[in-house]
Amino acid sequence: MSNSDIRILIINPNTTQSMTTKIGEAAVAVAPKGVQVIARNPTYGPASIQGEEDGIAALPGLVEEVIKGQEEGFDAVIIACFDDTGLAELRAQSDIPIIGIGEAAFHAAMMLGTKFSVVTTLAISIPVIEKNLADYGLDSMCIKVRASDVPVLDLEISGSDAQKKISDEIARSIDEDKASAVVLGCAGMADLSAKLTKDHRVAIIDGVSVAVGFASTLARLPKIA
Repeated sequence: MSNSDIRILIINPNTTQSMTTKIGEAAVAVAPKGVQVIARNPTYGPASIQGEEDGIAALPGLVEEVIKGQEEGFDAVIIACFDDTGLAELRAQSDIPIIGIGEAAFHAAMMLGTKFSVVTTLAISIPVIEKNLADYGLDSMCIKVRASDVPVLDLEISGSDAQKKISDEIARSIDEDKASAVVLGCAGMADLSAKLTKDHRVAIIDGVSVAVGFASTLARLPKIA
């Protein structure tokens, strides 16, 4: 497979188009030369995913989009929800790489720092993230999962205090947790990592960006006959 053959579908499992556009722009910005990235979201389901119930509600639309992407011949699919909604089930049923931005971000943070903290949106998301870390066998590498008290859709409102709240929580994670890397715990934060890294002078990991890199690499691996 040559670089120009690679097509990656990135799916925002919620129905908020502005977030999908933001995710797509972040993904395209880091895609290797010749790798095409297309961002989509379902036409029905929750407007945001905040906790387990929203994740369950998002599954039917997400599954439809993944099946459609496989039929269209995409070489890899990225699920752009930090909860890694439906990841295990979809991966088990797929013959192409399925990447979750949460899992990708955790691994990237481990490569850049000894241990890391996560800064997510609302406290309702913490149990899902902590369970994922345990399921992946990575809970010992995460110092703490923190909530910034930012509703997901506030990230789409120009002039909201969402970025300040997230930045303040990152500062606390560096001061109190002694984190050498911080993972942004929501796909809607994909446009913040560069500024926050500069402001705090530690690695601030955006799962969308690193998932594109992992997906591009895995899509090039030889296929099992």
